[in-house]
Amino acid sequence: MKVHQDHSNDHQAARNAALRLLAVRQRAVAEVRTSLRRRFSHAIADAVVNEFEAAGLLNDAAFAEAWRESRERSRPRSERLVRRELLQRGIDAAVVGTAVDGMDDEALIEQAAQSYVGRLKGLDSQRFQRRLAGYLFRRGFSSALVGRTLRAYLQQQEQLDETVQTYS
Repeated sequence: MKVHQDHSNDHQAARNAALRLLAVRQRAVAEVRTSLRRRFSHAIADAVVNEFEAAGLLNDAAFAEAWRESRERSRPRSERLVRRELLQRGIDAAVVGTAVDGMDDEALIEQAAQSYVGRLKGLDSQRFQRRLAGYLFRRGFSSALVGRTLRAYLQQQEQLDETVQTYS
């Protein structure tokens, strides 16, 4: 009887641990499974994960879509980097493909650049280019897109300089 009771207590403790994880943010199935397996037996962790999936509390497709939307809205990343982040979290490649389908890297790089350019005011052209390029590369954008974006910002800066000189 005590063995059954311990198993039941462990199962409830694992459920509570999973609920605490999900209370912080939505998570991938593999994230929850890995976390539970650190503290509980594989059988109990798998049972809780299966229970949560059946109840709709864990859903990799919904997690991947939410992750993509979060990246697009507040922390712009390239489609390639979002894909890698989701795969690293244990999401199935087919689910990841569906989630990142239709991401617009050109719009995202513009959003990322605009959010960062304000921090670069007052820098000389070379330092501006180097810092903006590094920022965009770290967000997974291709060299072709980074190059186009840098040229556009430099062209804007040249036009602004010409306007200032005209009125000076």
